[in-house]
Amino acid sequence: MPERIFIGADGKARCSWCKGTADYMRYHDTEWGFPVIEDRRLFEKISLEGFQSGLSWLTILNKRESFREAFAGFDYHIVARFGSREAERLLGDARIVRHRGKIEAVIGNARRACELESEFGSLRAYFWGFQPRGAKELAKDLKRREWRFVGPTTVYAFMQAMGLVNDHAEGCFAREKVEKARRALEEPPRRVG
Repeated sequence: MPERIFIGADGKARCSWCKGTADYMRYHDTEWGFPVIEDRRLFEKISLEGFQSGLSWLTILNKRESFREAFAGFDYHIVARFGSREAERLLGDARIVRHRGKIEAVIGNARRACELESEFGSLRAYFWGFQPRGAKELAKDLKRREWRFVGPTTVYAFMQAMGLVNDHAEGCFAREKVEKARRALEEPPRRVG
């Protein structure tokens, strides 16, 4: 069984997946697993997880600012209005991952996000309503709603990163910080049905 934690140069125990680079460690220490309730950040992350499919997260992390610029800060109300001209512009943008299917999926998913907002009041209410049920149920429901690039593996990575689950390893210094942040978060709205 691989070690789940390692001790960094600063003496802190961390999840072993982040030991590769300083960028990974910074992401682990300040973002990964901490609960996120802002709709735009939730949409950004599920979009970036779709782009990550088949690639390393470090590739996406290193291009994140460029993705934000290219996709209007992941304001899904704006992205939902993107058409073929914007899709072609994105396909020509060497700063991001230029994959037609993934680009078109983000645009289509932005339209679906607007529908979710209308139905549930916010993306937060929708996504957090699946906690603690899990990724398979969320992925199935998203697919039913015609979202793309949202298989169970992608959705689980999204849930880990956004704090819907706390997957920091036992012994990782961030695990208790994340638990504390999750407890401090007001009770998220529960999905009905």
